[in-house]
Amino acid sequence: MIDLDRSLSLSPTNENEWRAFADPAFEANTGMFGGWTAALMLKAAIEAGGDYTPAAITVSFARRIEAGATINVRARPIVSGRSIAQWRVEITGVDGEVMASAAVVSARRRENDRFVEGVAPHAPAPSEFQEFHPPGPFGASVDVRPVSGFPPLNQADTRTLSWVRDLSGAPLDRVRLGFLADVAPPRIWLVGERPRPSSTITMSVYFYANEEELAAVGSDYILSEVTGVRAEGSVYGHAMRLWSPSGALLATSEQLCWFK
Repeated sequence: MIDLDRSLSLSPTNENEWRAFADPAFEANTGMFGGWTAALMLKAAIEAGGDYTPAAITVSFARRIEAGATINVRARPIVSGRSIAQWRVEITGVDGEVMASAAVVSARRRENDRFVEGVAPHAPAPSEFQEFHPPGPFGASVDVRPVSGFPPLNQADTRTLSWVRDLSGAPLDRVRLGFLADVAPPRIWLVGERPRPSSTITMSVYFYANEEELAAVGSDYILSEVTGVRAEGSVYGHAMRLWSPSGALLATSEQLCWFK
């Protein structure tokens, strides 16, 4: 079984600095899978951040991270207050070049007013759909059950709905939410005549799930709802909502991608 936790191992080299290994099992078609990269930096911020809980991460992908490479991860505090802390996390190669960077915002969560706009879309149980694995080695680590909107190509819109989970069998946490927030077919594939080169420029994930909601999901599927925003000038965007099986909004995500 592919072990996401082992793949995200951080070996300390200094205070808030680690060495990591770009596990080939999580390679995509354009270097390391973006969700793996985001999860690794989020984990670094969690380890450095004490009793704060991650609220948001925005990742910028600068250079290709080659599978099998040794990489360095560093988390630097930007500001820390009674309620909010901010971190700058970087992944660098052995030559010191920045390969990816992230801004992470963490918060001390307190009971307060609540609201949710919208409801989870209806979807039959995952067992009613065929298991699908995205292309690239990382695809073997996730179980996707397409509900609607997946290829064939040349669709009228780019909305997709699918059940997703990672296959490690470990319970859902915020690091895994960050990983799964990148499990979605490129929107440009859904409207064009054929798949084409596409890569993520920047990716943001916003975390809403509380501890009880994460525990209730365990290692079960979550529902991924993704809608394209616009494609123009060789870039396009998409918006994602991740729902628990019981209909709790766990996280949202935005991406801006380049395509050829």
